[in-house]
Amino acid sequence: MEKRLQSVLSHAGIASRRGVISVIEAGKVKVDGKVIKEKGFRVDPEISQITVDGTPLRKEEKKYYFLLNKPKGVVSTSSDKHAKRTILDYFKHVNVRLYSIGRLDKETTGLIIITNDGDLTHKLSHPSFEISKEYLATLKDEPLEEDLERLEKGIKLYDKVTSPCRIRPLKSSGKKNIYRIKIHEGMKRQIREMFKSIGAEVLELIRVKYASLDIRGLSEGEFRELSESEIKKLKNLVDNESGR
Repeated sequence: MEKRLQSVLSHAGIASRRGVISVIEAGKVKVDGKVIKEKGFRVDPEISQITVDGTPLRKEEKKYYFLLNKPKGVVSTSSDKHAKRTILDYFKHVNVRLYSIGRLDKETTGLIIITNDGDLTHKLSHPSFEISKEYLATLKDEPLEEDLERLEKGIKLYDKVTSPCRIRPLKSSGKKNIYRIKIHEGMKRQIREMFKSIGAEVLELIRVKYASLDIRGLSEGEFRELSESEIKKLKNLVDNESGR
C-alpha cells in the first residue's frame, strides 16, 4: 500500500514528521536508486528500496487485515491455554503476531477483525473512540417494552452505568424473539448481562456489524482480507476522532 514518503521515514525513526521533510529536500533520500526531493512523493515501503544517506531503510512488516465470522465455541484470545480452539487457529498460514479487535465471548458468533497492526488495534479498542457495533440477539422470552426502554437509556452494570444504546425488534414468532442492538461499548458479556438484568435469557448472539464492516457473504468459520478502501475507512475513523 502506497504511503507518503515523509510518513514512511518518520515511522521508521529517521526524524519527526517535520524533520524528515528537511532530509528529503536535502537530497539524502533515494527510492529505487533515484533521489527524491518531493515531500509529497508516495511510495510502497514493502516493494521499493529506500535509502537515507546510502543506508537502506528497514522494510516495514507487511500488515494483514482480516475479517472473520467467528463460530460458537471458539475463543477470541490466544492467551487461554485451556481453549480447544482460538481464532488464531484460522490464521496459522500467516507468520506474524496477530491481534483481535473487539473480542467476543466463547458462545457469541460473528464479526471480529484480526490484524498485526498494533496501532490500529489499540485505537479501535480504546473506549474513547466509541466505535459502533451491531448485534442480533435471539431471546427466549419477549421482554416488556418498558424494560427495553430502560436498557436503551442505560443501566448499572459492573458498577458503571451503560451508555445509551438502541434496541429494535426484528421478529417475534413463538419462542423466538430477535432484536437488533446497536452499542459502542464493549464491557464483558455486556449484551447478555443487560438482558439478564431484565429477566430475559439470550439464546443466541451474533455480531453482524463493526463500524462500516459487516459479515454478509461469510459463513461461520470463513474469513476474508479487508479491501484497501475498508482499511482506509477504519483508519480515517480513528484519525478523524483523534483530531477533534
